[in-house]
Amino acid sequence: MKNPSDSDTKPGIDLHIHSTASDGSLTPSRILETATRIGLKAIAITDHDTLAGSVAALSAGIPPALDFITGIEISASSPPGYSISGSVHILGYGIDPNNAHLTSLLVELKQSREDRNPKIIARLRELGMDLTSAELSDIVGNAMAGRPHIAQLMVQKGFVHSINDAFDRFLGKNKPAYVHKYRIPMDAAISAIHNAGGIAVLAHPYLNGITDRVEFENFLLTLKDMGLLGIEAIYPAHSPSMTAEYCRLAKKHDLLVTGGTDFHGDASPGIQMGVGRGHLHVPYTLFQNLTEQLAASR
Repeated sequence: MKNPSDSDTKPGIDLHIHSTASDGSLTPSRILETATRIGLKAIAITDHDTLAGSVAALSAGIPPALDFITGIEISASSPPGYSISGSVHILGYGIDPNNAHLTSLLVELKQSREDRNPKIIARLRELGMDLTSAELSDIVGNAMAGRPHIAQLMVQKGFVHSINDAFDRFLGKNKPAYVHKYRIPMDAAISAIHNAGGIAVLAHPYLNGITDRVEFENFLLTLKDMGLLGIEAIYPAHSPSMTAEYCRLAKKHDLLVTGGTDFHGDASPGIQMGVGRGHLHVPYTLFQNLTEQLAASR
């Protein structure tokens, strides 16, 4: 199957971008400026468990040359019957930021993060690292604090060499300072996105670790039965063959195809907005398909 990222030479899009509202290094305004400067045609800001980045971008004003859609990336638990390490990330597009049900769910997630961070810092202190919640707040500002910010503080104070070093030795799953994260049940996450007027899409499917084709297809169908409407087939960590397989499944099961870089700025070195590691291309037609389905569902 032909890779859709090779089928369109027109300006590309990026539907997976993180801002300072979660764990990215660029403000929403800077993201808009950068996207316009590099010639992207459409973007979505998809911060972790918050719509604050999308709201800030709308408030700043979307440049006339750029199409924009609200977005989020929700950390959900794996559905019953599947044992996946960590979260399954669900992207939501075209969401009403004022939806009361989704807002309540995001408040719950924010509180769980705030409860988790002091526990992580306490474990790091037990390991001999002089870190405080006040120092973390200085780094985070108004953003939603998470492990990447703790890793940044660890780098700043010289306890690790890099953010990756912090995760590899201390903060990653089964490492000494890891603390279990609360995750929303999968059906509740997808339902919340749908009820807020949005479309739910499975983010970076390869990273969920399901390599058996039959098992992955069953996993995808389980999510579709819950209301999933798309799959992020075009992604920097996907090989051409993976992208082709995810696109094949999307066509077979009538799902939208989306794509993005998972751009975090300085927090994810080597990943550039719009092009990933330099060669990614997400065609504008995928944005059109997404917005057309949103319009048809309203």
